[in-house]
Formats: sequence, structure tokens, C-alpha cells
Amino acid sequence: MTKEKSQARRDRVAQMRAEQRAKERRAAVVMWGIGGLVILLLVGSVAFYIVRQEMDKSEAEKVATAAQEAMLPKVKNYEYKGAGHVQTQVAYKEVPPVGGEHNPTWQTCGIYDQPINSENAVHSMEHGAVWITYQPDLPAAEVDKLKALAGEPYMVLSPYPNLPSKIVASSWNHQIQIDSASSPDLSAFILKFRQGEDTPELGASCDGGQTGSAADAPLPPAGSVPAPAPTGSPMGSDTPAQ
Repeated sequence: MTKEKSQARRDRVAQMRAEQRAKERRAAVVMWGIGGLVILLLVGSVAFYIVRQEMDKSEAEKVATAAQEAMLPKVKNYEYKGAGHVQTQVAYKEVPPVGGEHNPTWQTCGIYDQPINSENAVHSMEHGAVWITYQPDLPAAEVDKLKALAGEPYMVLSPYPNLPSKIVASSWNHQIQIDSASSPDLSAFILKFRQGEDTPELGASCDGGQTGSAADAPLPPAGSVPAPAPTGSPMGSDTPAQ
């Protein structure tokens, strides 16, 4: 009888151990399943984020391309090559100019509240700048929007008397007339033509040049005897302001 009881206890212990091992296996399967699910969720989230980013980027590129395509028919294009330097005023064909001879000193890129010399601004465009000009009586709210756009590198902003439209954006060999500072054509023009493919001196500096207005630094009339070039800066070479 005692032996039977002992065997029964052994059988019971073995059964309990088997049940415990089964529980442990089930728990392990559940934990591995949960872990795998978490990993799949993380991988899926990362993949979704990457795909979404690529889609957003693609959509942004499509919007930019569409904006540029809508803007292109309005852009006037010219064929000026990199030009020489002169110390006098230049009688430009376009208003504002988009290329041609220009002053040895470029206009330092930035925002100006008074008209600047076209001859200096053309030199800035030769370096890849976009020059935004506006009628002097343009409402202050519109001018503020232009200033926000012109706060980036290689941008010049200034009023321009007798402008053919409220706003004109110019780069070397390209120009567009605009009626509103909020026009998507203006942003598209800047995106396409700032440091654009037609820039004769791509990457040249737009800092350290002329910082004065046309009234501060008047140029002698065309045909007059030019002032001598600064020592060490012969005519025809880039000359930063002193």
C-alpha cells in the first residue's frame, strides 16, 4: 500500500512538472509572438515613414515642377554671355537689365530700401543672384513679403523707378514680370534661376561688394572718362568694394 502511494505521488509530481513545462512553453511562444509582432510593427512603421517621406518628397517635387512649368511661358529669356567691366553708367536695353557690361564691383546681396546702380546689380547676377525690383509705391505689406523672400543668399531686393510692372524678378538672361508678391511664379523663378545654369560665374561671392545705393555711389555717365581702377584690380577683373 505504501509503495502504491509513493508511486502515485511520483506520478503526480511528474504530471505537475509536465504541466509546468507545457505552461512555460506556451508562455515562451506567447512572448516570442508578442516580440515578433512588436518588431513587425516597428519595421512596418519605419517602412511606412520612409515611404511617406519619399511620397511627400515626390509630391513636393511635382508641385515645384508644376509651378515652374506654369511660370515658364511668362519668363523672357535672353542670350548675354559673361561681359566685361566698365566704370561708367551703361545704357541697358532691358528694364531692369538682365546681362551685359557692368561695374567691376558687384552689389552685395541683401535688401535695399533705395534704388541701387543697375551696373552693380548686373554684376551680382553674373555671380548667380536673383534681383527682385519693385515699384517705389508698392504697398508696404507687399514689400514685406518680398523682404521675406529676399532674406536668403544670392538675393538682391530694391525699389526701381519706372518699372514696367509692380514687381520684376531678374537673373542673368531671364526675367519675369509679376503683379503680386504672393505669386507662385515668383517663388518658382527664384527656385529655378538663383545660381542657375546660365550663371556665368557660378559660385562667385555675393558678399563684400558695393553696399551703397545709387545716390550714395553715383556712377559717371556713359561716354565720360572712367575713374582709374584701384591698384591691383585692373579693369575687367572682379573688384570688391573697398
